[in-house]
Amino acid sequence: MSKVDVLPQVAAFLQRRHGCFIDGQWVVPEGATSPVLNPATGETIAQVADASVELVERAVLSARKAHEARVWSGLRPADRERILLRFTALVEAHGEELAQLETLCQGKSINMARMLDVGATVEFMRYMSGWATKIEGQALDVSIPLPEGARYTAFARREPVGVVAGIVPWNFPLMITTWKLMPALATGCTVVIKPSPETPLTALRLAELAIEAGIPAGVFNLVTGAGNVGQALASHQKIDKVSFTGSTAVGKIVGGVAVQNMTRFALELGGKNPMIILADADIDKAVQGALLGGLLNNGQVCAAASRFYVHRSRYDDFVAGLAAAVSTMSIGAGMDTAAAVNPLVSRKQQQSVLKHIETAKQEGARVVTGGELVESAGFYVQPTVLADVNHDMAVARAEVFGPVLSVIPFDDEDQAIAMANDSVYGLAASLWTNDLTKAMNLVPRIEAGTVWVNAHVLLDPNMPFGGVKQSGMGREFGRAVVEAYTEIKSVCIAH
Repeated sequence: MSKVDVLPQVAAFLQRRHGCFIDGQWVVPEGATSPVLNPATGETIAQVADASVELVERAVLSARKAHEARVWSGLRPADRERILLRFTALVEAHGEELAQLETLCQGKSINMARMLDVGATVEFMRYMSGWATKIEGQALDVSIPLPEGARYTAFARREPVGVVAGIVPWNFPLMITTWKLMPALATGCTVVIKPSPETPLTALRLAELAIEAGIPAGVFNLVTGAGNVGQALASHQKIDKVSFTGSTAVGKIVGGVAVQNMTRFALELGGKNPMIILADADIDKAVQGALLGGLLNNGQVCAAASRFYVHRSRYDDFVAGLAAAVSTMSIGAGMDTAAAVNPLVSRKQQQSVLKHIETAKQEGARVVTGGELVESAGFYVQPTVLADVNHDMAVARAEVFGPVLSVIPFDDEDQAIAMANDSVYGLAASLWTNDLTKAMNLVPRIEAGTVWVNAHVLLDPNMPFGGVKQSGMGREFGRAVVEAYTEIKSVCIAH
């Protein structure tokens, strides 16, 4: 059987009346709720509360109270680490449950949900747990001349930034929730998470596991709802840092309202990521890289490869190889382990992707394979390869966020780099070549926060990730994210 049966505990979770998680308790308000849909069928599988302004206020005050009482930051670092490792172990133990919830509300393959959304999340959580005992400062030599004969010892210490609001997108809800939650907790902060209204289920379950792990009440709070809830968090005077992942347009709004209170903010935003394939590249490996880099999660990845610049001498071979591979990919529900392509997250996203394809056709792009709506109650679009794409076409410049791969020829490396950099975005890129000298010389010229060579879209907890230009500011992962969730306090002692 290729179809995965829904676990009884998953079915029971879906039937529950879901509220917000505040001060260690579920708060289920009377009033408005929003449906959570299964993208494979279009059917409602759960109802989630729309948080009111009053509930957002309660969540923020809960986190503020816990922060000021130091119920979390006041613990020994080793104790925080132990609790976070227990939290990680619980996520791993409930991995199949979380993977199914992720697939049922996001639409992605259960294979990927198990391996990446749960598997990679557990690795990230374990990595970040260890940082709780490794926060460090600096001893500073100072030369203060007054008063005469005085001596000073100075040092800088890192302290938690305070109350963090984490606003999470719908493409990797479990994983990106932990990207915001775990660095905050490792550094001693308290948190309010707002998941996307399309995909809130795994974050809701995560809150329960956090309490079970021993994270004190008030340290991890969660409110559900639409964009107004996120804006209320970003503009709240008692929030010390906002971490947002999502579109560039919404990120600008979040940053704008946050800065009114001088709230720290980090923005991981959109991308229109180039894959540059030089004349000497292994085309078979490049095609496989394009399938992973461009169609992971059905192209709904901020770092996905979506514009492919191929040397003209290899262009036809690459287009033919890519189209042949894409045309044989089976389409089906995420809970079908045999399906290689799954539905998009929503009807809105489906229609947006189809509009991008239609515009590309009108502008002269050639559909080599795919490009059609899949007749179904679910939100499917055929994976699409476009050739004869001009760099100035909309499909080569706008973030499609779907299974659309646009192939563009180039004649020399300077032209390829110029086209790759000619974008408002700068999140990620990849370079495909077997020439080490070319790789080392071209990588510094590519304007992107991450550049892979002979790979694309692969991340590691120890490798900083984030964008330049309108792809955002700030970095996830590694030492960089630890520094982003702390403030430096200088201490100077006269003696």
